[in-house]
Amino acid sequence: MRKRYQMVLPSISILLIFAFTVNDAGAEYGDVVINNYSDEAGMRPVVFPHWFHRIRFRCKVCHADLGFKFQAGGNDITMLKIIDGEYCGACHNGDIAWSVENCNVCHSATPGTKTQVHESTLQKLIAPAAAK
Repeated sequence: MRKRYQMVLPSISILLIFAFTVNDAGAEYGDVVINNYSDEAGMRPVVFPHWFHRIRFRCKVCHADLGFKFQAGGNDITMLKIIDGEYCGACHNGDIAWSVENCNVCHSATPGTKTQVHESTLQKLIAPAAAK
């Protein structure tokens, strides 16, 4: 009986830690938050789940075939371009993946979150230097 508690209590503690961890951006590690125009348009910034897409596709699909630059904020993505089939709209057209009518699926970051690769190691290294 005692061994059971030795296993159960740490497990519950770990679950509680994860359950109450607050994510200020609404993004997970490695997600790209895109806020080039969202705040101005009164929308939440976009959370692009990079690793979710990377598991399914090779880098070439988005970065060569669709023309996404390898830099957060380096692409001039607008809703008009997406609706016209550019960038995200190449797949998110209602046939390959859901269409743009479901705004909150993508526009889910906390308002005011800057364009970034969420929790990027490079960002963490640069941020202290920028604050000085």
